[in-house]
Amino acid sequence: MKIAVINETSAADRNADILAALDGLGHEILNVGMKRTGEKPELTYIHTGFLGALLLNAGRVDFVVGGCGTGQGFLNSVMQYPGVFCGHLMSPLDAWLFNQINAGNCISLALNQGYGWAGEINLKFLFEKLFSVEKGGGFPPHRRESQQQSRLLLTEINRETHRNFAEIVTVLPDDVVKPALEYPGVLGVLDCESIENWELKHAIIRRLK
Repeated sequence: MKIAVINETSAADRNADILAALDGLGHEILNVGMKRTGEKPELTYIHTGFLGALLLNAGRVDFVVGGCGTGQGFLNSVMQYPGVFCGHLMSPLDAWLFNQINAGNCISLALNQGYGWAGEINLKFLFEKLFSVEKGGGFPPHRRESQQQSRLLLTEINRETHRNFAEIVTVLPDDVVKPALEYPGVLGVLDCESIENWELKHAIIRRLK
């Protein structure tokens, strides 16, 4: 699985903890958010929400790990976009249930609130449980079919209630799009010329001019 780690400004110093917690799980990690406090351009949860959704919709990653001080800001930001199914995870049990029941492609972490002694260990256990079970497998098992039907219906609702992402890239203001696209390393991950969605590719290229 290809996973993007996208830290925003208030949680930039937790980036190393997230990378360490994901290490050894066998996934390809793309570290495309802030690595430390004070980097420029400064990415808020507004920018990281857009960036996470962009990478998912461009097919560049399979999963996004984001968050902020409480996890609520990034959650609300990224869920404004199509094709994003995000969970707010605080514990390994949250992670274990989220993957089985909600089968999402994005998580939001609280990286300041309650992040105290052994916070990095909680992250490690959280990721281990998140990726230890069948995605969308259902829990408890007798609810499997109902939960899978609900997940399919949620996908349909998501598709019908959003603009397509090329249009979103076109109409969003510069103060949302430019910091995300100009952040070091982002354009290399996007590799605009090879994006299969023609409309999205050209929408991004137009915003870069």
